[in-house]
Amino acid sequence: MQVTTALSDALGRYLDLTSDQMKLTTGNMANIDTPGYKAQGFDFEQEMTRLLNSSADSRQHPAQAVNVDGLVARPDGNNVSMDREGIQLAKTQLQFRLGVELLKHEFTNVMSAIRAEVK
Repeated sequence: MQVTTALSDALGRYLDLTSDQMKLTTGNMANIDTPGYKAQGFDFEQEMTRLLNSSADSRQHPAQAVNVDGLVARPDGNNVSMDREGIQLAKTQLQFRLGVELLKHEFTNVMSAIRAEVK
């Protein structure tokens, strides 16, 4: 038996999106010394809105990564900034922790409702 709510489903998509962001950020960090590499990213809020307003089929597709504009490229063409990526990683880790805490709270509420009905 699956017990889900609209909020738990949305939080699951939120956690998936933060995971996608972490993968992109760590990929950028891993390519700091790759000549010509361009930092990748996506607009988190825009992607979350897309996921919340989309059908179940399109939710399976990860966020569409694009080159990050406005970064200064080094002479080798690489524009990854370790400072920027470190800040992005810290932000994404906080977003992920928030999502986990909200999901735990939602499941606690669901379990409380189930226990109340059993009595």
